[in-house]
Formats: sequence, structure tokens, C-alpha cells
Amino acid sequence: MARAAKVKLLLMDVDGVLTSGHLFMVPDGQSGMAETKGFSSQDGIALQWLSWYGIKTGVISGRNSPATVERARQVKMTYVYQGHIEKIPILEEIVRESGLKGDEIAYVGDDLTDVVIMRRVGLTFATANARPEVKEVAMATTDAPGGEGAVREIIELLLQAQGFWPELLKKYEVIL
Repeated sequence: MARAAKVKLLLMDVDGVLTSGHLFMVPDGQSGMAETKGFSSQDGIALQWLSWYGIKTGVISGRNSPATVERARQVKMTYVYQGHIEKIPILEEIVRESGLKGDEIAYVGDDLTDVVIMRRVGLTFATANARPEVKEVAMATTDAPGGEGAVREIIELLLQAQGFWPELLKKYEVIL
């Protein structure tokens, strides 16, 4: 919990973390195909909660997807990097731009391309559906798979560690 209390930025992969990893190809109405993805609404509201408490969020993805851009806008992400299988230069750019230290950054991943980031930040998570090699490197593994509440689990942990959870529960009248 001490590491979670320091986090000021939550970075994530997209496919397999914010989504199940399934890519759906549907007709685009112009004789072509469009790609779409499914995102968890529970992850989405939790990402917005982080913004309320000054914790920034972002994605570094190997794939380019308009659906990711729109989802990032909806949940108020600060950083959206797509088309980057080599993720270290992106992390270095984010660190320079944000002024944050590595121990103030958490990362969630599911595949081999995420390990290089995990070795450079202060708190790391693998989703339940992550590759075994990623789970071995991660500091914790979620109970839920990507796209099914894994990010929500992590956000609740961060909010609890930083003392914001009781305030959030009061806001929604869960506790009076």
C-alpha cells in the first residue's frame, strides 16, 4: 500500500487491459472494415474518479484505434500514445513532460511488450488474463481479466491507499 500511496499517474496498455483483447472487425458501410473494441463501464467511471483526485491516467498501446482515442477522451486521460510497440521512449517522454519520478507511476499490462515499462516504474500490475511471464514480473495480479474490471480493482486500491475511498463512498451515499 505504501507504493500505491505515492502514485500520481496510472499508465496502461489497452488491448488485454482496458479491453478483453478481442478486436471486432465490422463493415464500415463503405465496402471496408472498421475495428471496434469493448470497454468496461466500471473501469470507465473509476478512471474519471482518479481525475477528480488529481491522479492522471494514460495509455501506451501498440495498436492504433479510433475507439481508444474516443474512450480516452470520455474518461479524461492525460496521455494517449498509440502505435508504439517500443514503449520505453514513450515512458521517457511522459516522465520528462510530467516531471514525475518512476516511483510515482503505476503501470498495468498483460503482454511481453509491457514488461519493459514494468521494470521502470514504482508499482506494477498484471491482469488476470496476462501472460505468465508478465504476472511473474508484476508486483500484483488482478482477480478480474482485462476489459472486465481489472482497472477498476487497481483504481480502488489506489484510492484506498491515498485515503480518498471513504470520501468517494460518502459521495455516493454508500456510507453515511
